[in-house]
Amino acid sequence: MLDTATGEPREAELLSSITEKQLTDVEGEWKPALYDRFREFNRAGKPPTEWPGTENKHWDWRQKVEKLQGLLSHDGYCLTCQGMTEGLMLIDTSSYRCRLPENEKRNLVYIDYVESAPWNRPELEQVPRYRGIGSILVGAAIERSIAEEFKGRIGLHALPQAEPFYSATCGMSDLGRDDTKQGLRYYEMTAAQAEAFIAKGNNR
Repeated sequence: MLDTATGEPREAELLSSITEKQLTDVEGEWKPALYDRFREFNRAGKPPTEWPGTENKHWDWRQKVEKLQGLLSHDGYCLTCQGMTEGLMLIDTSSYRCRLPENEKRNLVYIDYVESAPWNRPELEQVPRYRGIGSILVGAAIERSIAEEFKGRIGLHALPQAEPFYSATCGMSDLGRDDTKQGLRYYEMTAAQAEAFIAKGNNR
């Protein structure tokens, strides 16, 4: 990750699990920080319909993790730095198939949910604490896809605020809005796109 205050890389730990520590961080640190930003927007006179960060404010990570416990096809990942959870992701390795014509019906790793701590989100902070969290987690999904012999293929439905990240930064294919997923845009990454993403490395 990049420490934006110093411009220096910061060592982080990527774990293939989400533990009580991460859930406690979300409830005790992430949520209060998010609602602090909402109060600032309110004091500034910005109407709630224009507040960034509201698209996933209802996410309950504890409920999501508990619901998936024991399901072998679902896994959680967390990114931590200096004892604090900075990013979370849930993936599904069996329920979805590719939609791109060149890979239609082939297996992929589907990213169910991915989120960075509020202080790392550029729509909430003029100067985020860390950069690169989303890329690290997407990279983890690609590596899992390779390990599952899916050749790096991944897919996801993006919240509107994250669309530029998946299209421009990640180089994924935009397959348009999906009415079965609240009209969210569906993005898919081919094996070639996965190779290109990995090759860019820290230059993303």
